[in-house]
Amino acid sequence: MKIGFLGGYLLVLVFGYVLQYLNLKHNWEWRYEIPPGFEGELSPDVQEKTASYNLAGEKVSLVESMAEEGLFLIFFFSVLFPLYDRWISSLSDSFILNGVLFFLGLLVFQTLFKIPFSYHHTFVLEEKFGFNRSTLRLWLSDLVKTALISVVLISFLTTGAFWLVQATSLWWLWVWVFLTLVSLFLMVISPYLIEPLFFKFKPVDDEELATGVESIVGRAGLQVSRVLQVDASRRSGHSNAYFTGIGKVKRIVLFDTLIEQMSKAEILAVLAHEIGHWKKRHILKRLLLTVGSSFVGIGLAFLLIQSGFLPTFLGLESLSFPAQLMVLSVLGKIVLFPVTPLSAWLSRRHEREADLYAVSLTEKPLDLASALIKLARENLAGLFPHPLYAWFYFSHPPLVERVGFLRGLQIKEIKTKEQ
Repeated sequence: MKIGFLGGYLLVLVFGYVLQYLNLKHNWEWRYEIPPGFEGELSPDVQEKTASYNLAGEKVSLVESMAEEGLFLIFFFSVLFPLYDRWISSLSDSFILNGVLFFLGLLVFQTLFKIPFSYHHTFVLEEKFGFNRSTLRLWLSDLVKTALISVVLISFLTTGAFWLVQATSLWWLWVWVFLTLVSLFLMVISPYLIEPLFFKFKPVDDEELATGVESIVGRAGLQVSRVLQVDASRRSGHSNAYFTGIGKVKRIVLFDTLIEQMSKAEILAVLAHEIGHWKKRHILKRLLLTVGSSFVGIGLAFLLIQSGFLPTFLGLESLSFPAQLMVLSVLGKIVLFPVTPLSAWLSRRHEREADLYAVSLTEKPLDLASALIKLARENLAGLFPHPLYAWFYFSHPPLVERVGFLRGLQIKEIKTKEQ
């Protein structure tokens, strides 16, 4: 059983690495190509820089992933895992405290492991390609804040969940309710308590842009509490825009880098796309899918733990409750891996619907196409992913495909008017 478990895990890893290699090779081979519709916006030099940036980033990511997975394999499939489990169990007689300590220990190790890679990404890779604007002090501050928030959240979640496990035989249902409510609560408070710990938000200070934003939000019939810009440029030259919050506390946030790089028409087109996600209820659909999946997953976890079968996956006679949860997480990674393309396809479908909504709202498909081209150029986004890699992993349609689709809508509109 243990050999089969290990084999399944290795199969998932190898398949993922093969796809990553194919994608890297494909991007590099097409590094001098200018896609249709991008002429005049991209040069061969920019394309080569883009390919170099993506190649360097993916190499570091690959090294980090292989090192992390290698250490995990040594830990999880050797005597170290049961030794860690017994050591944590010896620290206290409290079922709840043991659960908290078990997962906090793993968090500490993972955080320490990722620190050098985070440093390299910010101060070597991003610095080399002109994106980094962070200081060492700011980077350390973000690191400490993120670690503290993670400790608080994991401690709270494990304490609440393990208390419910101990309190009722129908614990799986109450744990699901607890985790769902906490997730919703975090979506409400995050814009006000968590995000301001890292960024400074203020109303859009360009009056003409602010008026345009209010106009397009009004045309969409959307009630938004605030439209804000964020000082993302303190950390990076990358640009973006997003919705945050739910219900009456939802807000639209524009990166100040986005405002600097794009025309007002392009910004409004990007904003219209984000509005499209809300109007098409994509956020609600994803939330319901997540809640439904967690219901099924926690229910199955309950049945597997009750069966007492989980320790046999590692050839062991017994494991603590938190250790069995870890076995379940690894098993879930193997079982759910084939579902990855389905999740990616659903996300790409939502992105296409949001693009169409943006076009219907602005009536200017070329504004969104131009915005996407600028996002690609300014962020050095890869334009030639391997088709299999894109099909398996991409949450958005490839940029060249999106731009071509939008330009096709413009041509179709012109022909319709001529008729």
